[in-house]
Amino acid sequence: MMRIQKILKAGVAGAMVSLIAASAYAAGGAAEKMTPDADVAKLPGVVLTQKLADGLPPSIKSSGVLKVATDLTPPISFHGEDGKLIGIDADIATALGVILGVDVEMTDVGAGAAIVPSILAKRFDLSISGINDDPELEKQVDVIDYMYDATTIMTIKDNPLAIKGMEDLCGKKVAVPVGTFQAKMVEAASAKCATPVNIMSIPKMPDVLQAVRTGRADATVNGYATSVYTTEHQTGNGKGLQALPDIRLAVGYLGMLTAKDNPQLRDSVVAALQQTVDSGAYETIMKKWSLGPLAVKTVKVNDASSMPAD
Repeated sequence: MMRIQKILKAGVAGAMVSLIAASAYAAGGAAEKMTPDADVAKLPGVVLTQKLADGLPPSIKSSGVLKVATDLTPPISFHGEDGKLIGIDADIATALGVILGVDVEMTDVGAGAAIVPSILAKRFDLSISGINDDPELEKQVDVIDYMYDATTIMTIKDNPLAIKGMEDLCGKKVAVPVGTFQAKMVEAASAKCATPVNIMSIPKMPDVLQAVRTGRADATVNGYATSVYTTEHQTGNGKGLQALPDIRLAVGYLGMLTAKDNPQLRDSVVAALQQTVDSGAYETIMKKWSLGPLAVKTVKVNDASSMPAD
């Protein structure tokens, strides 16, 4: 995938520990035990690997449970028609559980801004939730870079306002998820406008998309993966949405998060994930969700600084 220069170095981590994040943190759902679907369980490389299981921290080996935080951002993580968590993250989480010989309990914490506080508070061992890696984030937690992403703009179908770039958002109503990389991008763009962007900060991604569908917002600035999937799989009430295909900004990584003082878990997850990459299982999962071009070839840690930047 072509890498385009980042237009912003966002201080996403600081926003994530705001009071708004704390309130979202309290709004999480129940833990869900993840069971590999047949199409994941049969993938090459998705087998118990004792050497990697033995490298887990003693607390996780003792409990036999890996506690994972996520939030809803299709196709990264979302609820299927039966109410179960599905998506790229659910498939990867279940594969990691098989390889590491542990049960995976995945919890929707309610909003992306709650992810970092939940890891710092040791409520969860790991997050798999499509958070944008950033050098500022890496100061607080370790970030396992597990796929690429970029940022684009979404409007209602046919783009009636003829938005072609961030500068066209000036004076428009733009919905963004609270405490995210994309929210910071819109704030930075608004600061350059003669007429500022009317920024609508909304905790949950599904509600952000719904705001655009129903006309409460003119657009949203969103992760490319989510935007492409949403364009292809329209859900919700209101008008259809579309990603603007020529806008691909801030190419970088999405990362899993672990606590800085938990290198055993970090290294075990990296090795297990690399096993799925080497076996082809990871690429199969990415293609299943129509995001093969965003697949990484090597799993890296805290690698945000290697991405092109202004």
